[in-house]
This record gives sequence, structure tokens and C-alpha cells, in this order.
Amino acid sequence: MQLFDTARQAVVPFEPGPIVSMYVCGITPYDATHIGHAATYVTYDVLQRRLRDLGHETRMVRNITDVDDDMLRTARERGVHYLDLAFAETKKFAADMTELGNLPAWSEPRASGAIPDIRGFIASLIETGCAYAAGGSVYFSVNCTGGRFGHLSRLDHTRMLALGRQRGEDPDDPHKRNPLDFVLWRPSDVGEPAWESAWGPGRPGWHVECSVLALRELGETIDLHGGGTDLVFPHHECEAAQSEATTGQIFVRHWLHQSMVLLDGTKMSKSLGNLVFVSRLRKTHDPIAIRLAILSHHYRTEWEWDAAELVAAAERLQSWRLAGRGTGALQAVREALDADLNVPEALSAIDRAVSEGMGVSEAAMLLGVV
Repeated sequence: MQLFDTARQAVVPFEPGPIVSMYVCGITPYDATHIGHAATYVTYDVLQRRLRDLGHETRMVRNITDVDDDMLRTARERGVHYLDLAFAETKKFAADMTELGNLPAWSEPRASGAIPDIRGFIASLIETGCAYAAGGSVYFSVNCTGGRFGHLSRLDHTRMLALGRQRGEDPDDPHKRNPLDFVLWRPSDVGEPAWESAWGPGRPGWHVECSVLALRELGETIDLHGGGTDLVFPHHECEAAQSEATTGQIFVRHWLHQSMVLLDGTKMSKSLGNLVFVSRLRKTHDPIAIRLAILSHHYRTEWEWDAAELVAAAERLQSWRLAGRGTGALQAVREALDADLNVPEALSAIDRAVSEGMGVSEAAMLLGVV
């Protein structure tokens, strides 16, 4: 299998052992699943299916970020407890994933359930001099990375500062020794959840949650990790830096990221509100047709959502189902998936087999299409 690796910026062999450890950043459950989310999780699902088809066991961890600035702000706006909000939205997310045909996660840990682990992780970084307490917060020192900070995103100092400022970092924080240092622990605001710590009551920063959950669930080095391309910096860059500073080992062997889905020319995101929700779409469309509409785009290609694609996807699904059972196009689909998850080519191969009168149920199932 050949897969694009974000850190190396090349399609390279992906050669894991019998058990494949995978971590994909999950949702912050303050709103329902949109098509951008779904694209990431469908991509990881197809990858899991092919790895299992090759004889591997897959252990895919997908976290739930239920302690987060956006999460807490939305709970306040709606007048509900943040964990009640998380429970309700996570339930919707689970239903969306099931209806889209995704395999269940091997583990789905919550940030709120890892506070003792997070405190221990931070304490170990302070002991080694890779973190410091200042102004009621604890920061990770990027000077501790031996010049590796930026190796994943391949951004220079100026670009990292600018992008970090756009994505929730605060390079102007006077308590930071380096403007690229990032928060591990921060004081809670009035009305926010707070946990006791050696540095005062507070809550964890965003990046530390994923490091702790990944290390706890999968060990010091993960075969494959990713999420959307919008997470490469700062989230995954910071995650790798603090994890490797703690363990002394390479954190991730292979990084795989899903390109953005656009709506009206702009990235689909909760913060902008330009969203197409899966839960609403599946009220009027076969969820497997929604899956097929997503699969018609290569995971490394940015694309624009167009509801008209659901019509073509529904027609394709109907033709495959009418073709009946059989192994038509199975080998062609395997070869396409091994070529950097070329799912659009796999779809075309199945279409060709159907046009030749072959049953294609096994090839379709390899794509998660029932």
C-alpha cells in the first residue's frame, strides 16, 4: 500500500505490522456532524477496510474533545451543562457514523475522562524542563524540540505565528518565553469546569488532550495519525512536539490528512457556520448515497459541496444494487485503494464491471457500500 505522508510530502510505502494503530482527531461535540467531518471519517473507514482485507487488525482511536473553548462557550449560550451538550451531540454523531456505514472506533475516549493522565503528562514535562508555569498557566517550550518544531507543517517561524494567531493560539501572551510556546494547562474562567492541580485550579489546553489519549490508548509510537488538513498546524505540530519530548520516541510513523470540503468557496467549519449537516441530509437521502457522494472525491483534493451530486450518487448506488452479488471489480478496487486510496478510480472500476453485467457486492463492500 502506498499513502501520502504529510510530513514527507510524498506518496510512500505504508508497511505496518499485523496490528495497525491509528488515531484520528474526533469531534468537539457542540454541534452535529457536517460533510467536512464525514469526509475525514469515511476516508479513515475505507483505509481500515482495506487494511483488514489485507489481513491486518486495526485499532482506530477517535477522541471526543468535550473540554474545549468552543464547547464551553456553546454550553453557556444554550444554558446547558457542557457534559449534557456533549452527550447529546455525541449521540447524534454516533448515529451519523452508523448510518454512513462506518466501522465503529476501537476506542473513543473523552478528554474529560483523562484529567489525571493529563496532569501527570504535564508534570513530567515540567520535570524535564520542557514546560514551565507562568501567570497561572503552564506552557510547553518549543525550544525543547531540538529544532524539530515545524517538521510536520513545514512552515517557517513567521507563517507559524500568523497561522497560530488565526487558529486559537495567542503568540502575544506576555507569559510565553517564545511566542510559539503553547498552553498545556490554563486557569478556568468563571462558570467553567475546573480541576485541582499543582499549578492551581484550571483545565487542560487543546493540544495536550490528544497527546495523552493517543499515548494512553496506543502507546509511544502510532502507525498512522491524522484528521483534516486544518489540524496540521497548530494542533498536530504541537501534539507531536509534546509527545516526543515526553517519550523520546517518534510519535507518528505516518501522517494522513483529509483535504477541506468547501461551501460557496469557503472551508466548511463550525466557526463560520457554513455547514451541511449529515443528520439533515439523511432525512431525505439514502445515507449510503451520501457516502458515495463523498467517495467520488479523492481525499487529498479540496472540493466544493454540491447537493446535485447526491442525485448522481443515488443513481450509482441503485445500479450497483441491481447488479447483485459477485466479485466483479474486486481486484481493481484493491489496486486502486493501494495507490494512495484512489477511491474515485475504484468507483469507476465498479461502474465498468456493472456495465459488463457483473455482480459487484464484494467490491462495493470494500468501500463500505452495502
